[in-house]
Amino acid sequence: MAKIKKGDLVVVIAGKDKGKQGRVLEVLTDRDRVIVEGVQRVTKHTKVGQSQRGTRTGGIETVEAPIHISNVMVVDPETKKGTRVGYRTEEVERDGRKRTVRVRVAKRSGKDI
Repeated sequence: MAKIKKGDLVVVIAGKDKGKQGRVLEVLTDRDRVIVEGVQRVTKHTKVGQSQRGTRTGGIETVEAPIHISNVMVVDPETKKGTRVGYRTEEVERDGRKRTVRVRVAKRSGKDI
């Protein structure tokens, strides 16, 4: 189970973009990879075509490529540095019933993510 979710602020800890921070746009669980905004940008050549309105599409564009999930760390909300993720269980009362909820916690500071 991946501890990184879509929308998390992460920092890259290995590779050519080491030290960069960005939001997770997509998590590819089947390949253990994530797509991070502004990280691992590659040049992609797309075939020229036409859209419904007749405008030309295609050409050379830069897009974010997937990066392995082990090369990113969640940013601690307090220290603004990379941290490991842990879980804490809480008893929450909803609709008159008690339920156990898992809350993600930053190991560095102990704050909720």
